[in-house]
Amino acid sequence: MNIILLGPPGAGKGTQAQRLVERHGMKQLSTGDMLRAAVKAGTPVGLKAKAVMEAGELVSDEIVSALIGDELDAMPASQGAIFDGYPRTAPQAASLEQILESRGRKLDCVIELGVDEDALVERITGRYTCASCGKGYHDTFEKPVVEGTCDKCGSHEFKRRPDDNEQTVRTRMAEYRAKTAPILPIYEERGIVARVDGMADMDNVTAAIEAVLKPR
Repeated sequence: MNIILLGPPGAGKGTQAQRLVERHGMKQLSTGDMLRAAVKAGTPVGLKAKAVMEAGELVSDEIVSALIGDELDAMPASQGAIFDGYPRTAPQAASLEQILESRGRKLDCVIELGVDEDALVERITGRYTCASCGKGYHDTFEKPVVEGTCDKCGSHEFKRRPDDNEQTVRTRMAEYRAKTAPILPIYEERGIVARVDGMADMDNVTAAIEAVLKPR
């Protein structure tokens, strides 16, 4: 089974993709992770991407497509793929179709994790981690048992990601609506889109995704 997980940053795509990997033996194909791995490994595509990035330019759709093709070629034909963060635009959606078709694969389902923008802002801007062990916390939803002390390692040092601020979150939401959301009609015409409440409890989101995939 090959599926796309869609949703703005913070919707929980990464968490749900990892659970699908654990439950079904699928492979998560995150373009960012693949790009970093290819550059580090010095593959032909990675070297090309490295040159582009060092020149301060954006990596082209052609390079991203080549990365995905390489990953699929290295996978057993029976192993399913989860596309996380790709495609983001209509041209990328068309490219993915060609990539899959040329390898005897097809896209089975597109799952969009729906979010409430204001709630998502609260979710993201409130999160922070222990600087020592990386355990995650939240100003509202998951505070340390003892204020200022990590439950896991006892450290008193915490950190927040600099981009976990309201302006950045709303900018990303606007970009998602403008660029990625318009690809949904492409898949809706084929009847393979399912929407799941991404603001629900993580386990409930997982159960909803499983319910979508079960009859397929």
